[in-house]
Amino acid sequence: MLNSKGFDLWADDYDKSVGVSEEENRYPFAGYKRILGEIYKIIMEKPDSVVLDLGFGTGTLTTRLYENGCTIYGQDFSSRMIELVCEKMPGAHLYQGDFSKGLADELKQESFDFIVATYSIHHLTDAQKIVLLKDLLAHLKEGGKILIGDVAFSNRKELDQCKKEYADEWDDDEIYCVADELRTEFPNLIFEKKTFCSGILILAGENFAFYETIGLEGK
Repeated sequence: MLNSKGFDLWADDYDKSVGVSEEENRYPFAGYKRILGEIYKIIMEKPDSVVLDLGFGTGTLTTRLYENGCTIYGQDFSSRMIELVCEKMPGAHLYQGDFSKGLADELKQESFDFIVATYSIHHLTDAQKIVLLKDLLAHLKEGGKILIGDVAFSNRKELDQCKKEYADEWDDDEIYCVADELRTEFPNLIFEKKTFCSGILILAGENFAFYETIGLEGK
């Protein structure tokens, strides 16, 4: 698994690496532009949205949102990624930090219309994902949504099939979302499958109150 220094070294060539995989419709980035495009459309349905991007990388998605009136907050653990994105979005609020350990201190008092994680949450264990998502639900404004675009699968069988087909390229350090399994903690989770190895997971802010009501918060 790449650490922050590894991503610093990869930062300048990241978009090129993604592009090759996407153009060939191969794991892991098949459908990458389509997923970012659809997340962009969802966010732009609410003008002047306040958006938090976790693991924003080179800012492919958030730069477009920024240019179209969104207020952008972001957290990434690569100082080089932050340096690159600051040049594109000088008015954005960007902070360095490992979100597997939670939000940066500067973000803990903020709330957002949308919280986005594109091709970043797979660096967390399944247990870390659950803790993070429950925390993020508490930082959504009324009607807000968490939007996750990533390598993801409807069920474990689909994941295993992809792993078998791409055995030589499969990254065992990356832990991909399986929608059916996440629904044990987030029953209202929506999964929109986009390719054989990717999709968009959506959690609405009202889910947070739902979990508290049925006693799942902190489970």
